[in-house]
Amino acid sequence: MLLAGDIGGTKTNLAIYAPEAGEHAPLVRQTFSSAKYPSLEALVAEFLSGDTPHVERAVFGVAGPVVQGTAKITNLPWTMDERHLASELDLKAVWLINDLEAIGYGVPYLLPDELQTINAGKPVEGGAIAVIAPGTGLGEAFLTWERDHYQARPSEGGHADFAPTDALQIGLLQYLLDRREHVSYERVCSGRGIPSIYAFLRDEGHAEEPAWLAERLRTAADPTPIIVETAVAGGEDSDICRQTLRMFTSILAAEAGNLTLKVLSVGGVYLGGGIPLRLLPFLDPERFMGHFTDKGRFTDLLRDVPVHVILHPDVGLLGAAMYGVQSEAGRRLAESGEIR
Repeated sequence: MLLAGDIGGTKTNLAIYAPEAGEHAPLVRQTFSSAKYPSLEALVAEFLSGDTPHVERAVFGVAGPVVQGTAKITNLPWTMDERHLASELDLKAVWLINDLEAIGYGVPYLLPDELQTINAGKPVEGGAIAVIAPGTGLGEAFLTWERDHYQARPSEGGHADFAPTDALQIGLLQYLLDRREHVSYERVCSGRGIPSIYAFLRDEGHAEEPAWLAERLRTAADPTPIIVETAVAGGEDSDICRQTLRMFTSILAAEAGNLTLKVLSVGGVYLGGGIPLRLLPFLDPERFMGHFTDKGRFTDLLRDVPVHVILHPDVGLLGAAMYGVQSEAGRRLAESGEIR
């Protein structure tokens, strides 16, 4: 029995997996509001105190970098340590991995109906795979082929400098530089970035803001869902929201292409996170691939790269579980002397 967790600043998903039940069928799954708990161990202890199977090991994908077995979530006052968690929860082993790393471990196990293909391409067997996931922030990771399986690698590439690709995006960069010391891709290609693009289009006169929409946004705790819902619904007063999402998807496509070049992900690119699922009507394959492949001499190479949207709602949990399965298998092989 293995406990898997997808730990975020807003919510935490926990599930228990058994190898014989299959990786797509957790025995128990539950969602918690992260902010209601003083620590991860308090949250997990409550989960395990219920009518759950006994577990000995756990893997937690966390929204932030993991360094030497410790991690801290950006939007929570939680500091996590593998050894401390194992001791407090009375577990034999606990692994902390980056949340995008967890998604990466889930990618090879996704079923065909858990993907929406933007570009079928020509995948290279054993080629590197890229994962880019705009949600609250922008996560990036990649996978490399090691012996007989894919190994996920974490990254903080979403915090790299934003590189505009046309005159309008140059204007966006200047607009944000006037207000911030640093403009990363996360500032324009995430749930936080959507209101920034909207404000730029409004303030610089590229689109008009209807009075009713201005009022809704003024009183909203989070303007992003309103902008997305208005754009998807369409209508006469949705132009500024639709322009916002078109610009957003152009930036996402360009950065997915950048990531592809950096890790040479000829095995494919996978779009994860909550934002792409909500923007499926705006992910027009021809338009997306136009921005994705616009890389000068490497355009032809990028045309052959498969691009998919991940539809699986719990790919982070799935990947955390598969990391645990691989780590346990490796431990047993090492103990048997078959590998060192």
